[in-house]
Amino acid sequence: MATLDGKPVSTDDLLSLALTNVGHFTTFRVESDSTVRGLSRHLDRLVRDCSAVFGVALDTELVQDCVRQELAGCELPRTVRVTIHDPGTDLGRPADANAPRVMVSTRPAGGPTATPLRTMSVAFERDLPHVKHVGLFGALQARRTAHMAGYGDAVFTGHDGRVTEGVTWNVGFVDRDGAVLWPRTGALPGITMALLREYTGSIEHRDADISLERAAGMAAAFATNASIGVRPLAAIDGIAFAAGHPVLDRLRERYLAIPGEAL
Repeated sequence: MATLDGKPVSTDDLLSLALTNVGHFTTFRVESDSTVRGLSRHLDRLVRDCSAVFGVALDTELVQDCVRQELAGCELPRTVRVTIHDPGTDLGRPADANAPRVMVSTRPAGGPTATPLRTMSVAFERDLPHVKHVGLFGALQARRTAHMAGYGDAVFTGHDGRVTEGVTWNVGFVDRDGAVLWPRTGALPGITMALLREYTGSIEHRDADISLERAAGMAAAFATNASIGVRPLAAIDGIAFAAGHPVLDRLRERYLAIPGEAL
């Protein structure tokens, strides 16, 4: 079930989202004590992206009220997606869409997984990579390509051959000195990535340009988002990584220890 501004969503409400695909979203995990890691960052993202996509301000109190209402009676933990879109969006006049509303949907949350992920590099660049928008066709087509080739997921490379991000996650690398390297450009500024950089200060974090050739010299690699936490990459194409690297264990432990914010 999903709600729009706290009321059951109708078919008409969903038509513009399905047919014009204009909107943005964020996804987070609500823990059993009704807290969210990085909640304020998720709300800031929604405000920032609403300004970028619709040119208007977003009421974050309304967002939180809608989420709390949707979660009432649900068993926690649960994964929540907040989608901001204007049901009145018209294909011929997208500039007129300036009345976005709050759609909330939820699903049971699985536990963070440490199962190593084999990935395939796919040349792809998202539109407006700094915005977490609903235009997912290209990204999901890349995931399908990887699945059809027998891999677990895809890692994107840009026109310059540099690694940018995963389909629905950020990618990080651990170099031979134990520092964590993040792709410098082309990636969504992920909330989990930001939390790791803030709360794992004993580990050096740097932005870097990472080609597949440079990735081959890394000690480890990992995927990260609000749903999976920190998940080791077993490989990108034929490049193998150490899934049991101690830095990954430290990142995972520190991430799980980050205090949640009350919803």
